[in-house]
Amino acid sequence: MRFTWVFEKEQPQQIKYFLKEKGVSKGLFAKIKFRGGNILVNDEVQNARFYLTNGDNITIEIPAEGEHETVVPDDTGLDIVYEDEHLLIVNKPSGVASIPAQYHPVGTMVNRVKYHYCAQDYDDRVVHVVTRLDRDTSGLMLFARHGFAHARLDQQLRKKQIIKCYQALVSDPCDSLKTHDIICSPIGRDTSSLIKRQVTIEGKEAITEYWLNKRTADYSLVDIKLHTGRTHQIRVHFDSLGCPLLGDDLYGGVLDAGVSRQALHCRSLSLQHPFTGETLHFEQPLPEDMRKIIDKKNE
Repeated sequence: MRFTWVFEKEQPQQIKYFLKEKGVSKGLFAKIKFRGGNILVNDEVQNARFYLTNGDNITIEIPAEGEHETVVPDDTGLDIVYEDEHLLIVNKPSGVASIPAQYHPVGTMVNRVKYHYCAQDYDDRVVHVVTRLDRDTSGLMLFARHGFAHARLDQQLRKKQIIKCYQALVSDPCDSLKTHDIICSPIGRDTSSLIKRQVTIEGKEAITEYWLNKRTADYSLVDIKLHTGRTHQIRVHFDSLGCPLLGDDLYGGVLDAGVSRQALHCRSLSLQHPFTGETLHFEQPLPEDMRKIIDKKNE
């Protein structure tokens, strides 16, 4: 894979510093140097200490990544929302873990993406997860098609430039939810559980913004924007308000509302393309189980 830039600075600069500005990490430098890649200036091979001058064309040739041999392909299928040579965005169904782990080494979204890469005979088959979702949360997931794209997208994540918005169905027995509010409550581990989190003064900063979309006697539909990314953040924050998500048995949600998992869906995803600079925005409507609850109340 090749990437080319024009050096447009009056002051000469070493290649290694210029490429660092472009998101080329030390690890990627090493890969280019030791695994068959190249650094070219005006089509001539140069090393990282070479000084660029105004108008130079600099190209990096990145060798193929191959694949993680331990990741088992899963041919269950993918609901692909968008794909190019740098990005893959899919609609994750509920009930599927994002990444392999001790208790689910196969059958995850990573396994499904690996199968897709193999079926398409891509040179790069390492699966790079940029944004993940809980097993029972549905909606949009972002993958990088190669390590350089992953590094650039991670920079956007750190700068909070990748925007994920959710929709959730929550209990609201006292009509306590405001039309719009920002929840600023730190989240940490619940010492009584290996899995649960809780609002605690000893926790890390967690900020959740929400808008009331619809209210009925049985539930409220809320639109949510995350300003931080703590584990179970949405679930913990709404539980702390006395408004747990429908179907969320871990945090006390109503279990007979017609949904068999936490009623949470990643509805939209916005980012800047890591190489073209284009602003990308994707939306995915509510899945059937959540939609049925809303439709039932509208009958």
